[in-house]
Formats: sequence, structure tokens, C-alpha cells
Amino acid sequence: MHLFAENLAVEISTYYRNLALAHGVIPKVFTMVNSEGDQYLFFIDDLGMEDTEASKFLAYIVQAHDAVCYARGTLVILDKTQQLIEFAVIDKDDEEAIVCSAELTRDMDGKPIGLTEFEKTLAPKKTIFFSGLFQPPTLSEDVAEDFQDLWDEMKGKILHRTMGL
Repeated sequence: MHLFAENLAVEISTYYRNLALAHGVIPKVFTMVNSEGDQYLFFIDDLGMEDTEASKFLAYIVQAHDAVCYARGTLVILDKTQQLIEFAVIDKDDEEAIVCSAELTRDMDGKPIGLTEFEKTLAPKKTIFFSGLFQPPTLSEDVAEDFQDLWDEMKGKILHRTMGL
């Protein structure tokens, strides 16, 4: 497993903890790191796309930036009182993915007040529904251009930094 993938798991755990407990939000997050250590992070809901189209866009971006690993996270609502924050980190060169999950506790008003430690496990990459983003999507020139335009428009909302080893 690439060191960036391990670091990404730790970082996303902290990121979700801060978002949930300090800001009360749990967005669908996507982040990726390329071989140079450039990391990009954004909210999937900012794309304004259906899941199928969003997956094509994410695959396009993974390819365009030569990502070595990426992560996608979300809130999983099991019932009114049981909610989980889950994410998976997919490494380009590993058959296993890092899967992390933490239980979220809310007060009577629905505000997040507690989050367990993220439990980290390894799972076969093929069992993760969004693990195929390293496969180049089949896109028309127009769609590829639209995706690049969207990426350019989103730059103000994308957290970009260099990840250290």
C-alpha cells in the first residue's frame, strides 16, 4: 500500500471528525493524491450530478491528475439513532482498500455531539462500489471538455495542497 494511502486514511478521519463535531456537517467527500503528493479535496454534492455521471467525472479527474490513491466518504444512516461516517481509500497498486468507519452520536436536536474512533480494516478493493475510478472512462470529446470546464469552475471550492511523506 502506498504511503500516501495510509496518510490519506489518517487525514480523512481527522477531517471528518472536525467537520462533524466543530461544524455539524457530514458531506460526501472525495479526495485524491497524485505521485507528486498533490492532494485535491472537494465535496461531491458540489458537482450537482447524478451518481452515474459523478462517477464518470471522478474517473476522468483521477485519470487527468494521474492519481495514485483516492478516497470517498459519506454519512450512512442506519436508523434515526444509528449513523456512521464511512470512507474507503483506494490505492492504484494494491488489491486491498482501507475502509474506515465511526459511529456518530447526535443530541435531541440532531446536532452531532460525539464520534467514536474510526475503525480501520482492509477489504478487497473489488468489493468497494467506487473502486473502478482508475479505469479510464469512455467519454466523447464534448463530455471530456465539459468535465474539464467543470473542474476549472470548481477550483475555488477545491482544497489543493501538497501532502508530505
